[in-house]
Amino acid sequence: MRTTRALAVSAVAVAAVGLAAPAASAWTDPSNIVAVPSVIVPGGKLTVTVDGTSCQNPRSSVSSPAFPTTPLSRTSGNTSSATPTVNRNAEPGAYDITVHCGEGRTLTRPNAFTVIRGGVRGGLGGSTTTGATRADMVIGGGLVAAAVVGGGVFWMRRRAESKA
Repeated sequence: MRTTRALAVSAVAVAAVGLAAPAASAWTDPSNIVAVPSVIVPGGKLTVTVDGTSCQNPRSSVSSPAFPTTPLSRTSGNTSSATPTVNRNAEPGAYDITVHCGEGRTLTRPNAFTVIRGGVRGGLGGSTTTGATRADMVIGGGLVAAAVVGGGVFWMRRRAESKA
């Protein structure tokens, strides 16, 4: 009697898990949105990649306040991608991306990418000046003067030692 009851409870549990698994996996489709590059200037091209089989529907698209709605194309496996162009009048700041997939499914990734004005400062620690500044000249001149004085003192000491 106990064995029968245990088997019945186990069968009900297995059935519940088996029926819930497809629904649980459907809730996570689409599952991921990736925007590359994460920092972009207005007018730049952005590659948006989405994971999920429902996004391989021909009517699937990506949208954002920073770019027009762009259709998704199947790339490989369960992945789709789009290459929207950021609006030239997009204001600097972080923007969300919303994916509209088949069967009315949507997913939004907050702060998916950032729009900046101008180029990224790079190289030489992000310096923005060219050539030597007034401070550089003063420091360099001071080092040269110290070297000349130090060399003169060393030379005079060596000369005095050789006479003794």
